[in-house]
Amino acid sequence: MKDLVVLVADKNMEYSVKGRLSRPQALSIRQISFDLFVHPHNDPGCLNDGHHFLRTSLNQSTHALILFDREGCGREGLTRQQLEQQVEANLFRSGWQQAAAIVLNPELEIWVWSDSPHVAELLGWKQPELNRWLKTKGFLREGEIKPERPKESMEAALKKVRKPRSSILYRRLAEKVSFGRCTDEAFNKFKTTLQNWFSP
Repeated sequence: MKDLVVLVADKNMEYSVKGRLSRPQALSIRQISFDLFVHPHNDPGCLNDGHHFLRTSLNQSTHALILFDREGCGREGLTRQQLEQQVEANLFRSGWQQAAAIVLNPELEIWVWSDSPHVAELLGWKQPELNRWLKTKGFLREGEIKPERPKESMEAALKKVRKPRSSILYRRLAEKVSFGRCTDEAFNKFKTTLQNWFSP
């Protein structure tokens, strides 16, 4: 039996989660075994059907996680917490005793942005130049670390240096950037949930 099954909304999220789970020490958890699936209907599929999708894993994993973006899920009028509660209630009703939902607000790219120099480097920039450029283009406010529109900011920064956006890039970012620098609430829930389940 595996320790964990994870359902995510797309391939970029799959690679990002794989990269994070490949660093158990950085997450302050023990080494775990896991299966990872991508829902064919992306964010709305994870929200509305994730518990059905994972039903077949009930006898194969002890814990379940569902991750998806708030933006694009079809229920953007609800808060991140309301969406998580809805998915978690469905998971518990379908038989999971150890399960959680992580809704990224607004989307996965919010986990990319931190003050780590590795972010700029992996995006093909030098740290001061990237921050200046983001501010000049209106993506980043003075004194802020994360852009308001994280996905658009990342796409524009990559386009400027003619670097393609790829799932491998998401994995490299997850493998390289310090988790201690990530201040996002959804990421903190991801980390503390794993720590509660899989302490060393």
